[in-house]
Amino acid sequence: MPAGLIALALGGFGIGLTEFVIAGLLPEVAADFRVDEAAAGWLISGYALAVVVGALGLTAAATRIPRKAALLGLMVLFIAGNLLSALAPDYGVMLAGRVLAALCHGAFFGIGSVVAASLVAPERQARAIAIMFTGLTAANVLGVPFGTLLGQALGWRSTFWAITVIGVAALVGVALLVPRTAGERSSAGLRGELSAFRSGQVWLSLAATVLGFGGMFGAFTYIAYTLTGVSGFPSAAVPWLLILFGLGLFAGNWVGGRLADRSIDGTLLWLLSALAVVLVAFALVAGMPVGAVIALVLMGAFGFATVPALQLRVLSYASHAPTLASGANIAAFNLGNALGAWIGGLTIAAGLGYRSPLWVGAAMTAGAVVVVAAAALSGRRRVRQVSDNREEFSGETLPVQ
Repeated sequence: MPAGLIALALGGFGIGLTEFVIAGLLPEVAADFRVDEAAAGWLISGYALAVVVGALGLTAAATRIPRKAALLGLMVLFIAGNLLSALAPDYGVMLAGRVLAALCHGAFFGIGSVVAASLVAPERQARAIAIMFTGLTAANVLGVPFGTLLGQALGWRSTFWAITVIGVAALVGVALLVPRTAGERSSAGLRGELSAFRSGQVWLSLAATVLGFGGMFGAFTYIAYTLTGVSGFPSAAVPWLLILFGLGLFAGNWVGGRLADRSIDGTLLWLLSALAVVLVAFALVAGMPVGAVIALVLMGAFGFATVPALQLRVLSYASHAPTLASGANIAAFNLGNALGAWIGGLTIAAGLGYRSPLWVGAAMTAGAVVVVAAAALSGRRRVRQVSDNREEFSGETLPVQ
């Protein structure tokens, strides 16, 4: 395994920790700054919105510079944002630090996916992307629980100091371990990068990401309410159940990367179909504690197993100009998260109960299956058409131009 992938995974671990750990520290942060729950919630939602902006804006700007230099600059931004959060004297500065750190999130994973794929042979590219995203899954499994415990024991600022140190380590790792040849700038330039969006397959890939990942995350957003209000678990059990969910994410990411290297569309079709079935089953057995735990783990496994394939599909159809398309797909992940959470919240507000986000997730994921099936069929027709044209013009007589 190329050493550069370890540095990218470490960066992903720090970024994932920054995104998720705040949820466990929100009460302490809100009390320290004397703000209510709604204002404190903007430390999460504001981060998510900034991820979308950074995934598109900073990735577009980074097409003008070498990719390794862009990754280094993004890690500096990440360090600055978390340092600002650790030192924040008031809520406004804290929010600014969160936004600053979030701006690097989408661009790092977007550009990092391109760099990770360039470090290995074509038949191992999905696995390379999966290794980079392993940092994100590890942040869920290990980083968030221990980061929360650290913040509760030594004060929430200590967690952000620890994340800052991780950012410095990732910066040094990228500088030393990612080869310069893997960080060449986009040969297409910004105009060429934008041309990737002329491809209908790129747009279908983005739609599949929004629906597929959004379906899983929309269900996950309200999972604490489902586990306590429907399954009957005490609130104290939720963190341990989320660790099991994180283990599912980790395993799914690892397996999904290997499967996607064999067949992107085939892998997506069966993984998304399985995820839809799991979400339906979860809604049906949510009142049974054992069944709920099994479904929770499977939801994480199948949900995150789709990530390498979803990211590689965009890269494969934008291979001549992959950087901005890759960043757009990271934005699509976060857009799907927001959409799934919003619709799930509407169903709860409508009085449909805490199982309803699971049904919403199943419906969105089923929509992703339809999109991927249509995209795969369209791609095969295109390949067949090109093949027929080649056969038609392969003789001695060529058409007059």
